[in-house]
Amino acid sequence: MNNTNEKKQKYLYNYSCQDDEVELCALEMRSFFGQDSDDYIIESNIKIDPSRSPFIRDRIDILFEGSELEEIITKVKSLTSLKETYRVIFLKTFSLEKVGFEERRRVEREVALHVPGEPDLKNPDILFGIIEVHGKWVFGYYQKGEAVWLQHQSKPHGYSTALSTRVARAVANIAVPHPAGKKAIDPCCGIGTVLVEALSMGIDIVGSDVNPLILPGTRDNIAHFGYHCEVLFRDIRKVTGSYDVAIIDMPYNLCSVISPQEQLELLQSAYSFAEKIVIVTIEPIDSIIENAGFRIVDRCNVRKGTFTRQVIVGEK
Repeated sequence: MNNTNEKKQKYLYNYSCQDDEVELCALEMRSFFGQDSDDYIIESNIKIDPSRSPFIRDRIDILFEGSELEEIITKVKSLTSLKETYRVIFLKTFSLEKVGFEERRRVEREVALHVPGEPDLKNPDILFGIIEVHGKWVFGYYQKGEAVWLQHQSKPHGYSTALSTRVARAVANIAVPHPAGKKAIDPCCGIGTVLVEALSMGIDIVGSDVNPLILPGTRDNIAHFGYHCEVLFRDIRKVTGSYDVAIIDMPYNLCSVISPQEQLELLQSAYSFAEKIVIVTIEPIDSIIENAGFRIVDRCNVRKGTFTRQVIVGEK
């Protein structure tokens, strides 16, 4: 029998981003947690691997909270004696008041002194994290995010108008924040940047494109990182089946520019097989999205110099 009074595990996520990524970061937060945060700290019962996001620095699986550091130390003393070695890390935050190096080390030492076990600063078996945020102290198991997207920058084939791996990873998260049981499609997949990021996070996704010349490179890119998914030569109007979400980076370069009528037909096709859509576009196409039957529920701008893309989330 489940105990309805059982306390749910809470997690603290520590975010950071560049100035031109603020809106994209916030949209990804809302997709994961249903909220965003001006101070780039999110506390939630929802568990997300920090390495999924290009913006999550690290996560604390919260064990103790307290209004004073001494309260945390008292609770730390109550931990079951550890058989493994450990280290305590004071989290560096992106936008909160900066805590100096010496003060962070002092807090780490003071807390670590009371953990029942053997400390190891170089190769610990367990990492604990501590932070002062929102007027309270938080302590728990620490997990650092890895920049998996960075590894995907070195792929065999590139494309001048492709999304960066960092943006592509965020777009995949916005489309499929919780992958269990979800099916996704990228029906204009190009060189496969979104496919690689989605596959690396365990998202069930397939791809297709109307350009047969690019698809061998797409398949090479996917295989290069040890992933596999169906990638077909297919017009979006020929897609069959049913998907939870479609990710569409709208064609816009000189070789693949399409008219507003063609954009409408493309999105109407997506409406026939997808319950949700995440669109990347450089053009204002709100009316086209709505005429295709989708309701715009969220959005952001992504800037790179003078170049701006929109990421738009639509639902039926």
